[in-house]
Amino acid sequence: MAAIVDIGTMITQVPGIHSGRPIIAGTGVTVQRIAIWHNLGLSPEEIVDRIGHLTLAQIYAALAYYYANREVVDTDIAAAEEIYETKMREQFLKRQPQP
Repeated sequence: MAAIVDIGTMITQVPGIHSGRPIIAGTGVTVQRIAIWHNLGLSPEEIVDRIGHLTLAQIYAALAYYYANREVVDTDIAAAEEIYETKMREQFLKRQPQP
């Protein structure tokens, strides 16, 4: 008989890993990363192809978490994108010749 997996154990949060963001248990892969790729149009199967050490069940668990907590995850994604854009803008301005 195959072992039964409690899907509630497939997503976890660890304070020292990815600033406590939800991750797929036993990995460093964030729910955010899976949600971003999914929102870009990748299917769960395509995501598994890109991250070969994950299972389809893990991807679906991440997507279930995302859809159950979409507002919070989308807010975190937007905040991360804003930080990235700010840093890129700062780097660009540092490289500009001074008059």
